[in-house]
Amino acid sequence: MDGEIKLQFPSLPATKEDLDWAYPMRRDMQEILPGLFLGPYSAAMKSKLPILETHGITHIVCVRQDIEANFIKPNFPHTFRYLVLDIADNPVENIIRYFPMVSHIFFFLILLKLKRKVLVHGNAGISRSAALVIAYLMETFGMKYRDAFTHVQERRFCINPNVGFVHQLQEYEAIYLAKLTIKMMSPMQLGRSFSLQAGMPGSRKRSLEDDEDFGAMQVTTAQNG
Repeated sequence: MDGEIKLQFPSLPATKEDLDWAYPMRRDMQEILPGLFLGPYSAAMKSKLPILETHGITHIVCVRQDIEANFIKPNFPHTFRYLVLDIADNPVENIIRYFPMVSHIFFFLILLKLKRKVLVHGNAGISRSAALVIAYLMETFGMKYRDAFTHVQERRFCINPNVGFVHQLQEYEAIYLAKLTIKMMSPMQLGRSFSLQAGMPGSRKRSLEDDEDFGAMQVTTAQNG
C-alpha cells in the first residue's frame, strides 16, 4: 500500500563451509563470511602470524574484560589494526550497546573496503565474539536471530552465546529494524523535516577515513552499567 516502507538488504554472500567439524577446530578461526573470521585467542597468538598473513587478515577485534588483559592482548600492533572491547562473558553484561558500532565497522571494512579482512576473537571464540558476529549478520543482511545464529554455527559449530547475550540479540532484532525503518521514512511521514542519507541500509556512511580510527580505538564498559 502507499507509504509502506520496504527495507532492502544486501544478499548474504556465500562462503566455504566446513563439512566435518572436529573438536580441535575450536582452537582455529573460521571464515563466517568472506572477509570476516571468528575464532579464539589462540588463533591470534604470536605463533599464528603466518596463518593470519596467509588469510590476509588486516584488522583484529579483541574482546576481553580488564582481568583478562594480561593474557588476552594485541600481539601484533605493528602488523594489524586492533579494536579492543572490554566486555565480560556474563549474562548481565550489556553487550547490546556495542552491536551498532561493531556492525557499522564491519560493514565499512568488509563490504565497502572489500579488501579488508577482520578476525574477531575473545578467549574461546564461543560467546562474546560470536554474539558480535551474529549481530552484524542480523543488521547488515536483515536476518532474524535464529537464522544468523545458524549461519555462524554452521561454520563454527562450538559457538554458544550466554543466555543474557541471546536475550539481547533477540531484542536487537526489533531495535535495528525500527531504526532502519525510521531512516527510510520521508520527512513528511515522520511529521518533521530532517535530512536522510540516500539509498538502502547498505549505504550507511562511516566517518572512518582510511581506517584511521580503528587502530586507535580502545572501548571499555562503564562501571555499574
